Amino acid sequence: MTDSDVKHNVTKHGQPKALYMLFMVEMWERFNYYGMRALLSLFMISTVIGFSKATSSKIYGMFTALVYLTPVLGGYLADRFIGKRHSITIGAALMAAGQFVLASYEIINPIWALGTGLTLIILGNGFFKPNISAIVGELYEPNDPRRDSGFTIFYMGINLGAFFAPFICGFLGEPHDPSSILEAYKWKYGFMAAGTGMLIGLVWYLVSQNKYLGHIGLHPVMKNKQDEDPEERAKAAAANKPLTQEEWDKIKAIFTFVFFAVFFFAFFEQAGTSLNFFAKEATNLTPVLPFIGQITLKASYFQAVNPIFVLILAPVFAKMWIKLGSKDPSIPSKFGWGLFLQGLGFAAIAVGAALYQANGPVSAIWLILVYMFCTMGELCLSPVGLSMVTKLAPLKFMSLFMGVWLTASFFGNLLAGWLASYYESWSLTTLFSVPAVCSVLFGVIMWIMTGKIKRWMHGVH
Repeated sequence: MTDSDVKHNVTKHGQPKALYMLFMVEMWERFNYYGMRALLSLFMISTVIGFSKATSSKIYGMFTALVYLTPVLGGYLADRFIGKRHSITIGAALMAAGQFVLASYEIINPIWALGTGLTLIILGNGFFKPNISAIVGELYEPNDPRRDSGFTIFYMGINLGAFFAPFICGFLGEPHDPSSILEAYKWKYGFMAAGTGMLIGLVWYLVSQNKYLGHIGLHPVMKNKQDEDPEERAKAAAANKPLTQEEWDKIKAIFTFVFFAVFFFAFFEQAGTSLNFFAKEATNLTPVLPFIGQITLKASYFQAVNPIFVLILAPVFAKMWIKLGSKDPSIPSKFGWGLFLQGLGFAAIAVGAALYQANGPVSAIWLILVYMFCTMGELCLSPVGLSMVTKLAPLKFMSLFMGVWLTASFFGNLLAGWLASYYESWSLTTLFSVPAVCSVLFGVIMWIMTGKIKRWMHGVH
């Protein structure tokens, strides 16, 4: 199957069939990551590791930051030497291994298990993350109107895995009674479940890639073999040309989007730390529901609220971008809305924090509100950002710039860990008001800069 065949082998909805194959791979990789993430900060403050909340937040921030830094190196190696497809295989194998090492804290020193496991996950993500997104971009021709919609569908795969991972890994791994010796060592089952999910995704990828992807991503972009597909030879020839002024302008636009995305992710990634602590300590986890009665929740379950909203709202946003047609907001405008909506979400949780400080544990509705608004902001920014890179990045540096986009999450997560480390020293109202004010402010600045950024984009929509 040639690359052209892959692009024109579509479903009844008009999307390439290969998109849905990659959707499934990404779903299992995100199950692996978010299942572990739902447990990680709680695991580090448990009796197994024994870190304080401040230390846990800083380590969590450093880990999640490095997860998004290594894609720069992984993208470069894929473009120059390994190829995107082989890089995905390497990354998936490393991440699965990392989860099983995390689960080995009864066999080896828990601190060593934590450090080694997280290191393997960081390296694996560096090979996996930029390359699967870059391959999705290669399924479409330049300026294909289906691209933003396709990335939003792909984003649903991310969140489908992220939705059920906290329930499965949290149920298996988070203790009901952390003071119990037997319960305290349940964490390993959650990490093992996450690793098993990654293995399932890897097997699916290995058996289906040739059928759906043809030659796409099989060889490094800079490699030019005579026996390659003609389209691959044309890509390699284009990759050897120097960058034009227009391409440099587009690179300026990419870096501008990356700068604003840093602050979005700095606040969005409070989900794994300060919002997770808020769920455990400041939220009523034994609510009484109409017609059901009292139920008991775990803090880790709230990590599923964001992906639930993504699964509900992503089809709406995907359809909305297509139906708007020529009135579809520009990429800078969508980024502005993403930041603004996130600000509204943190304003809501700041109100919930004030009520908690006055009256004790509050309703889960405050967490649901912050996740709902942040999800709406996420859908305006994150999948659009992935699509933006595939539109603006020079062909020969496609995976590299996908890695550059992911560095927004690197710096964002560093800031996220720093902010969450003040959970016990600042008032919670102040802690959540900072993201509320900053997000709205950056959203307005992005709207003001829209005209200049659009000029740098040279007609790319």
